[in-house]
Amino acid sequence: MRVFITGVCGFVGSSLARVIADRHPDWNLFGCDNFLRSGSRTNRSPLEKIGVRVFDADLRDDAFSQSIPAVDWVIDCAANPSVLAGTEGGSFGTHSSSRTAMEHNLWGTVNVLEYCKEHSAGLITVSTSRVYSVRELARIPCRVDAQRFEPNWEVATSDTSEPALPVGLSSRGISESFSTEPPLSLYGSSKLASELLAREYANAFGFPLWIDRCGLMAGAGQFGKADQGIIAFWLHRYLHRGILRMIGFDGAGHQVRDCLHPRDLWELIERQIAVGIDVSKPLVCNVSGGIHSSFSLAELTKWCEKRWRHPSGQKQSGQKGIERRVVIEHEAATRLYDCPWIVLDSSLAQDSWGWYPRIDVQEILTEVADHAEAHPEWLMLSGE
Repeated sequence: MRVFITGVCGFVGSSLARVIADRHPDWNLFGCDNFLRSGSRTNRSPLEKIGVRVFDADLRDDAFSQSIPAVDWVIDCAANPSVLAGTEGGSFGTHSSSRTAMEHNLWGTVNVLEYCKEHSAGLITVSTSRVYSVRELARIPCRVDAQRFEPNWEVATSDTSEPALPVGLSSRGISESFSTEPPLSLYGSSKLASELLAREYANAFGFPLWIDRCGLMAGAGQFGKADQGIIAFWLHRYLHRGILRMIGFDGAGHQVRDCLHPRDLWELIERQIAVGIDVSKPLVCNVSGGIHSSFSLAELTKWCEKRWRHPSGQKQSGQKGIERRVVIEHEAATRLYDCPWIVLDSSLAQDSWGWYPRIDVQEILTEVADHAEAHPEWLMLSGE
């Protein structure tokens, strides 16, 4: 089997490459990266040592594939993965203009699809929960339960002309039938457009395609920033930097997301590759940890306090006896694409593929915390 991973030196791409190399040492692994993300070059040498052939290539370049050999499958992990991509503050810094975001996330997809067409290669598209409508996500009626938002399932419908709960929302989370009507964000729209293009290409040219819509990806070695990789960012900064901001929704940190480890994503991808084309399986699936792997920023902060015994806002002794302070800043104003509660319902993947996440949120947090203790320089590597 010959597999090509785009964005191979990013967190998801490199994580998938490592697990494939470990479980399928007889497979030929290739990957490309443009190395624009701070820290990504640190993954190149370790990947090459385990047999991954890494190409320095930019998917925005129409000729990117000229040096890439033919493969059986492409796993497309390349993107500017920030919901702020194309707006001020996106995770690529000076590379975050709207045009550049579209070039990365949409035109790069076109070139990948042309490659799959040329070589009849199957495609796994790693998509995102942010293809779901911001307007409908904001319409989820939420109440505060302890330190988090929870949908208010008891909200009455008799005094309103529209349903109280958006279609596609249940106690299991947000399903694939949830609205994808814009606004989504420039990032979300580029990913949804990429999904549609992939479906058209696969239909027109007959290559296998699977689309996996993932929640927050998290684990040790992620290059965390405030707008992307929030678990890694929050834990590393809590331990080593001391200043964090709870933004939006009155600055209380009640907003909730669920998370997924890339190793769990591989459990599904491996089955999709083995099947190839199977019209009895759903083309698009949510893939995430769901309710049991959900957390709020307030809960994440409490987890840090328990792990490191650092009450937020109070003086503490840091490593090597340095006196420092953990400061939580609160900004009440909600930003354009902020949503109170995004938890994916992965029932379709479970029912259709027999897939379910094995690595829960506590294991993910512990893994990231161990990494933070071992790598105090990590946020500087990440560009923070």
